[in-house]
Amino acid sequence: MTSKVYNKKRNQAKYIPPSSLGESNSYDKQVGGAHYKDMKVQPAQFINDNKLLFAEGNAIKYICRHAHKGEVQDLEKAKHYIDMIIERDYS
Repeated sequence: MTSKVYNKKRNQAKYIPPSSLGESNSYDKQVGGAHYKDMKVQPAQFINDNKLLFAEGNAIKYICRHAHKGEVQDLEKAKHYIDMIIERDYS
C-alpha cells in the first residue's frame, strides 16, 4: 500500500514508503544479497513506479548496484542495455 501525505505549504503530496508506516511490502525483502537495501529508493520500486520498459529498467538497476556488487561488469551490462535502447528506438 502506497501512502501520501499532503503538504499544504508546497501544494503537493509527499511520498512516504510503506515500511516507514509500519507496513510490509515486497520492496522490504531482497533475495540474494543486500546491495539495494541501503538505497533511498530501490531501483525496482523506481522502475515499477515509472512504468519503465525492460531495457531501461535493467540499465538503471546495473548503474545503481555497480559500486556494491558487479563493479565494471555491471557498468558494461548497463551500457549494453543502453545500446539496445538506442538500436530499438533510434536506428
